[in-house]
Parts: sequence; structure tokens; C-alpha cells
Amino acid sequence: MDYVWSPWRYRYVSQASPGDECIFCQAAAGPDEESYILHRASRNFVILNRFPYTNGHLMIAPFEHVARLEEAAEATLAEMMSLARRAEKHLREIYRAQGLNVGMNLGQCAGAGVAGHIHMHVLPRWMGDANFMTVVGETRVLPEDLAATYEKLRQAWR
Repeated sequence: MDYVWSPWRYRYVSQASPGDECIFCQAAAGPDEESYILHRASRNFVILNRFPYTNGHLMIAPFEHVARLEEAAEATLAEMMSLARRAEKHLREIYRAQGLNVGMNLGQCAGAGVAGHIHMHVLPRWMGDANFMTVVGETRVLPEDLAATYEKLRQAWR
């Protein structure tokens, strides 16, 4: 069995506790710039991941606090997929992504860091983007500051 290590996420998982307010609900209630919200649609919002796997790693979350797909309205899910399509377009254009990972982890045992609020991850990928530091050094090197990523993608979503 192979193991995949992601030590750069330790800061994220060690800060959250079961009694904490939902990070997505908290972000949606705050100012866009402070929360890194790129776009607000009618049922969902697009937000940068504060602890990204790659530059441009964003998430799409509904405004409604639901833990399961079956609890979300059909219109919410349809809009989520439409936003994922727009995210793909922007990430390919701005970051010249050669591929993308798009997915959801539903439930804590499935790997959801925020199990109580569904959200979809959209990550740009490139050939050879797993380099020496990631594979051997167990460290992810992100060449761009989160604020710079926000400005680039915020312009695209306008």
C-alpha cells in the first residue's frame, strides 16, 4: 500500500475543532476579499482554498449549509456544475492548466475536512507537477502568493 503525505495541510486540520463554526458559512457571511471569495452566484459561491494543493485550487460551496448531496436542491447542484465549468475555463486560461482535478469528499471518513458542508474542489494540474520537493521532501512548493492568485482569478470571475 502506498501512502500520500500532505504535511502542508497540518495547519488547517489542527486549527478546526468540532464546535467551530462552519468555515464556508463564516466565509459567506464576511467580506469577499477577507474570505477569498471569487464569485457569488445565486445558490453557490466560489472561494480559494486557503491551504491549496496547487496555485488556483478553488472550491465551490452552496450558501445553504448541507452535509449531503441529497439534502441540496437540484438547482443548487446544477449551478455548482455550471460554476465548475466556468472554473475550468478560467484555470485553463489563466494558469495554462493541462488538466484539472474536480471532486468532492462527502463525509469525514471519505476525507472531507469540512464534513458538514458540501463543497467541490477544482484544482489545476500540469504534466510533471509532482516534483522533487513533493515526492521526496514531502513539501509542496507553491510559486504564487494566495493574494496574487486571488487577484488573477477575481478579475476572471467579474
